[in-house]
Amino acid sequence: MSDEARQHRYALPKGAADLILIRHGETQAAQRGVPFDMVEGQGDPGLRPEGEAQAQAVAARLADLAIGAIWVTTMRRTHQTAAPLATSLNLTPKIERDLREVNLGDWDGGEYRFRAAANDPAFLRAKDGHEWGEIPGAETTAQLHERVQRGLRRIASLHPDQIVAVVVHGGVVGAAMAIATGARPFAFNGAANGSISRIVVDGDQMVARGFNDVAHLERLGL
Repeated sequence: MSDEARQHRYALPKGAADLILIRHGETQAAQRGVPFDMVEGQGDPGLRPEGEAQAQAVAARLADLAIGAIWVTTMRRTHQTAAPLATSLNLTPKIERDLREVNLGDWDGGEYRFRAAANDPAFLRAKDGHEWGEIPGAETTAQLHERVQRGLRRIASLHPDQIVAVVVHGGVVGAAMAIATGARPFAFNGAANGSISRIVVDGDQMVARGFNDVAHLERLGL
C-alpha cells in the first residue's frame, strides 16, 4: 500500500460520453414586422458578425481536444457555429432534431424577444413558474425536457468513451443542465452565446461537469 493518497481526479466512466454543449453564436436581431425565416414552424435566424467571431473563438478553444464527433440541430445557426470547428477537426457534423430550440408557438420567429423585453404577462408567468407552456402555443417544459433527454442519450449511445461537441440552443443548454443537476427547470437558462457547458451521459445517468464557460470569449471581448 502506498504511503500517500492523492486527491481524487475525475475520470470518465467506462462507456460514458463526454458531451460538450456549445450554445450557438449571436444571431440576427429581431425586427418588428419582419419575422425570421422559419424551419418546421420555428425561427431560423443566421449568425450576425459577432456570432461568427464567437464561432471562431469556440473552434480555437476546442481545437486541441480529442473530439470524436460534432452534432448540430436542424437550425442553421448551429450549423454556422459548428463550421469553424468542423473545418479545424476535419469532421462532418451530424443532425439531432430533438435538440432544436424551444418551440415558442405564437411567439416564434422573433416575437418572443419583443414580448420578453416588454415583460409580457405570459412571459412573466413562464419565468416565475418555470413553464414554457404559459406562452401561447408553445411546447411545455416537460415536452422540452423529454426530447432533450432523448436526444442527448441517443448521441451518447453512439459515442461511448468519446468527447463529443454538440452545438445547441440556450433553452436546450438550460434543460440539459436542469436534468443533469435536478435543479428547477429554468435555473440554468441564460447561457451566453458561444459558451461551453459540459455533461457526462452514462446510460440513464447525466452528470453536470461545467456551465457557461466563456473564457475564450472574454479574452477577445466577445
